[in-house]
Amino acid sequence: MRARWALRIGLALVLLLALILAGGGLWLYRAIRQPFPPIRGELRLPGLRAPVTVIRDRWGVPHIYASNLHDLFMAQGFVHAQDRFGQMEFWRHIGTGRLSEMLGRTTLNQDRFIRTLGWNRAAQQDLERLGPEEREILEAYAAGVNAYLAQNGGRLPLEFTLFRLFGRRWEIEPWQPLHTVAWAKVMAWDLGGNWDDELLNARIVEKIGAERLKEIVLPYPAERPVIVPSPTARVLEETMAALLDLGRSLRALTLGEARDVGSNNWVVAGSKSVTGKPLLANDPHLSIQMPSIWYEVALHCQPVTPECPLNVAGASFPGVPGVVIGHNDRIAWGVTNLGPDVQDLYLERVNPQNPLEVEFQGKWEPVRVVTEVIRVAGQTEPVVLSVRITRHGPVINDVVEALTRTQILYAFRWTALEPSVIVRALLRLNRARNWEEFREALRDWDVPGQNFVYADVDGHIGYQATGRVPIRAKGNGLLPVPGWTGEYEWIGYVPYEEMPWRLDPPEGFIVTANNAVVDARYPHFLAAVWDYGDRAQRITDLLRAKERLSVEDMAAIQNDTFSLAAQAIVPYLLAVPLEDPTAREAQALLRGWDFRATPERPAPTIFEAFLQHLLHETWVDELGEEVVKELLTGGSHNRYWARWALARPDLGWWDDRRTPERETREDIVRRAFLQAVAELKGRLGPDPRTWAWGKVHTATFTHGTLGRSGIRPVEALFNRGPYPAPGTNAAVNNIGFNVQRGFTVRSLPSLRFIASTAHWSESRFIHTTGQSGLPYHPHYDDFIPMWLRGEYHPMLWAREEVEREAEGILVLRP
Repeated sequence: MRARWALRIGLALVLLLALILAGGGLWLYRAIRQPFPPIRGELRLPGLRAPVTVIRDRWGVPHIYASNLHDLFMAQGFVHAQDRFGQMEFWRHIGTGRLSEMLGRTTLNQDRFIRTLGWNRAAQQDLERLGPEEREILEAYAAGVNAYLAQNGGRLPLEFTLFRLFGRRWEIEPWQPLHTVAWAKVMAWDLGGNWDDELLNARIVEKIGAERLKEIVLPYPAERPVIVPSPTARVLEETMAALLDLGRSLRALTLGEARDVGSNNWVVAGSKSVTGKPLLANDPHLSIQMPSIWYEVALHCQPVTPECPLNVAGASFPGVPGVVIGHNDRIAWGVTNLGPDVQDLYLERVNPQNPLEVEFQGKWEPVRVVTEVIRVAGQTEPVVLSVRITRHGPVINDVVEALTRTQILYAFRWTALEPSVIVRALLRLNRARNWEEFREALRDWDVPGQNFVYADVDGHIGYQATGRVPIRAKGNGLLPVPGWTGEYEWIGYVPYEEMPWRLDPPEGFIVTANNAVVDARYPHFLAAVWDYGDRAQRITDLLRAKERLSVEDMAAIQNDTFSLAAQAIVPYLLAVPLEDPTAREAQALLRGWDFRATPERPAPTIFEAFLQHLLHETWVDELGEEVVKELLTGGSHNRYWARWALARPDLGWWDDRRTPERETREDIVRRAFLQAVAELKGRLGPDPRTWAWGKVHTATFTHGTLGRSGIRPVEALFNRGPYPAPGTNAAVNNIGFNVQRGFTVRSLPSLRFIASTAHWSESRFIHTTGQSGLPYHPHYDDFIPMWLRGEYHPMLWAREEVEREAEGILVLRP
């Protein structure tokens, strides 16, 4: 009897558990599915002035047709929110320094730093400078986002449901134009500084002296391309010790770990194109993330009139109206990071009698104080922050732990904290019809500084450098300077008319890849350090290799994995005799390598491991482990430095000063290779033929919020990967990696775009993940395999093509 009762109880418990699991599964299924947006039929959207048609093609790209600009941008805001509101909510909290309202104390340091710099204050002053037309567009866009919130308050994306389940609740506020403008500050921070380089240079100088810094930070190679060739500094020793205290505390405040963000773009004239018209290509390199930073969209005024002139398609930022990279019916454009030096740290001397005064040219000046209130999830009382601001900018001592102990104040000057009208530039760019209007639109593209390439249907190609670049009375911006003397003030900005530009160059193409924009004869200082030019050189070589180039050729170049660094470095390794049989086998694999970094090949793994050990063994005896660890995170610099050093057998760096012997170049190359082989043998097994690059060079697309929750089942809902990835640092297919994490991908071509001005419908596009930010939506991750394989989808242009490929047609009515 007891056994029978036990069996019944056991069966009942199993049934109860099954019901619980089934109920939980049903709840999760509903939580995942309920935010999926309607894409067919009709919806009422109060605030519209006329009906709007949204046709989503089979890749999830919305093509929006409206009869007036207000409705066009309102519909864009609505569509952005339908697919990406979770991302938009996260981003607006970053841009305004309010992440802690969502994520609690874990992001308090980031909020304190952002609020001290004043991204929110700067965004507000930018908003106030915009004209009536730009403000009306921002208001229309915000109205579209808010219409989505009004209709979907109870059906928000999955992350909101899970946050509430975990006890995280915050008010979902109406979208405001300020939230759009603040995102420009985030991108300016990611693309516009030399912060980490200054810190690292200071540590190096502390180790080896200022004179030898030039042995590490090498000048741009003379043989590498310059974007706009000309037609025809001193380090402050007294600031070193203070800078060294900054260290990792500042690095931890950045919004991503990728230091090798960059980009490629180029444009080819009709004289070199199979169509007889220009071709343009662009692939910006940014941090890996989920969902993609980009959202593809097409905005069509129908009919096109002077009052409604837009007819544009390409990549947009969720949260921002318009198209950032793309084409309209007349012109195409693409961007890469210019990388100008637009940040300076000033040392401020405080009045010992009054801590709210600092010295300037022999007189005491008052320090302005601004109060910032930061609300923190899970905490009743807010954090109150008093921000001191000198004539040079906000004082960062109170938000950088290492600086709280020093009597010297550090004021941060940055062009993005000064009034900007980049939103105006973006909207004017979208409607530009020719080279003159394109250049005039970019006059207002003040931050971040970018390299724009241009092509039009009339056959012109061009280049324009943008950005507000300071002219310094003294110094080169490499290290902090005294703020009290007045010697190092910014005395103006490089005039837009004097920023580098080109139109229809005789060689028939223009290439930019974060390489040097100008040579030493250019009259203004833009930056002390550029990318060292491997990508620019390889693209240039491939463009010159054919008389006529096609869209397919552009795609092949974007996905090229050839390593110029490996081609130059491997011969030195092959010349070294080895006794260890595994090392000899690995060496033989390098001997037969064609220098392409594809996932199935072991040679890239062997080369990259060797390169890291070579640099480590060359530097560590003089610079120490901590500095070398920072240096090893670099990309093109390290490859160029290794090439430079290997070509100099008598270089002092080859001797290991920790030993009594004097080591030679061959000794260090052999030691580094044996270390690399031992590392890979322990990690991947004894057979070098199995050390495939794709086993270690893997891409995991991690969600911005819950993708790093530490709860594996939750992370599995949002993250995708790991996937074997092609490419490598400084290849054209520049898929950068983190050496400290075993070559896992940290940055990548965030989109690939090819424009054909002969036939816009022959243009191609892909970004990394998918159009949707909603997990398990069909368009959440459908781009990933295409992107990994180097594939694209066609950029549909004519309405009949869009309708033929339609996945859904949604009519929005007032």
